[in-house]
Amino acid sequence: MAGSTPQTRRVILASLIGTSLEWYDFFLYTTAATLVFGKLFFPTFDPLNATLLALTTNAVAFVARPLGGIIFGHFGDRNGRKTVLVVTLLLMGISTFLIGVLPGYDSVGVLAPIMLAVLRFAQGLGLGGEWGGAVIMSLEHGDPRRRGFNASWPQVGVPAGYVLATALLTILSATLSDAAFLSWGWRVPFLLSGVLVFVGLWVRLRITESPLFAQVEQKGAKARMPLVEVLRTHPRALLSAFTARIGVDVAFYTFTAYILVYLTGPLGLDRDLGLNAVLIASALQLGLIPLFGSMSDRFGRRRVYLAGVIGAAIWVFAFFPLLETRSFPLIVLAAAVALLCHAAMYGPQAAFIAELFSTRLRYSGASMGYQVAGIVGGGLAPIIAIKLFDSFGTTVAVSVYVVAALAITAVGLAIAPESHDLDPADVPQHV
Repeated sequence: MAGSTPQTRRVILASLIGTSLEWYDFFLYTTAATLVFGKLFFPTFDPLNATLLALTTNAVAFVARPLGGIIFGHFGDRNGRKTVLVVTLLLMGISTFLIGVLPGYDSVGVLAPIMLAVLRFAQGLGLGGEWGGAVIMSLEHGDPRRRGFNASWPQVGVPAGYVLATALLTILSATLSDAAFLSWGWRVPFLLSGVLVFVGLWVRLRITESPLFAQVEQKGAKARMPLVEVLRTHPRALLSAFTARIGVDVAFYTFTAYILVYLTGPLGLDRDLGLNAVLIASALQLGLIPLFGSMSDRFGRRRVYLAGVIGAAIWVFAFFPLLETRSFPLIVLAAAVALLCHAAMYGPQAAFIAELFSTRLRYSGASMGYQVAGIVGGGLAPIIAIKLFDSFGTTVAVSVYVVAALAITAVGLAIAPESHDLDPADVPQHV
């Protein structure tokens, strides 16, 4: 972050810590859903259907995320970015802590999975409002020529959260017996979230409001109904944000969530092998995402983004054959290259989407485009992948599905303007 002002660095740090904690909470659930929730909350079903039902409760959050984007986007454009980011962090942290104390099906019957789905919905609301605010705060502070780099730091929260969540689950899984892990071990990382959220709040409460939003406020130019105006004045931007996101999500959740299902199910490998492979690959992303964000400042958002799309579309056909070798180094290679391609898309993505919308509508527009895509992208990806393999008996069907989603992303990039050399305060009102 060399060359940034102290306030810009503080904002970036607050965004990074906050998004890391929120993604820690989010991925904790996703990983637990693939490993233990089927057994705990759906024990009356066979293992395949129990896992599918657990992943269905996981998908509830993806449905909630657009609603969170609408609600918090409205208040972010009306009342400012900072306050909303405090609320979203609290909502996510409390929901995650409560999941850690939920009774299982054996204790309260069908009420257990219902409560699980409700809390997962609350997590989705929090994350739906978090992403837009964290990205926009980072983008709207500091040097306009470094927007891609600055806005990429909240994106680092994804691998940081994944590394933290997976590392804790891996340690607990490796040190506890299967019975102990299933009984109480999986709860520890969820309960820890209640402590970690206070760290995020302490940092987040010390930052200042976005200077670009302050300008809008001073001019009395705030939108009365931001989302309505987005739909009326930025339809192409909304479509571009939506389509450009879909393939990134499908690829990511195939590479990080379905890999666990495939390794432990059809390949019959130990769950720790998959967790460790994705853990190593995610750790590499910590440096790759800001690198590609910085490259987008130099070469343009769309060019760097498209390179990642093409790389992921090619690599997915090597990804599953490498997993099928059952060799740990080759499985790590499969995951590492897959997430390198994802980083090339995800690094410039934050600035790419945020720059499509004018300042007075940016929180609502960016959140809506990003979060709605999550439903058809990440929310359904593991479920569709499981069903495709079950129906066709080959991972080629899964690879084709990922490529089709990436093709949609390429279309989203094609219909968008290149904005890396524009001032974010000067985005046209009608895009």
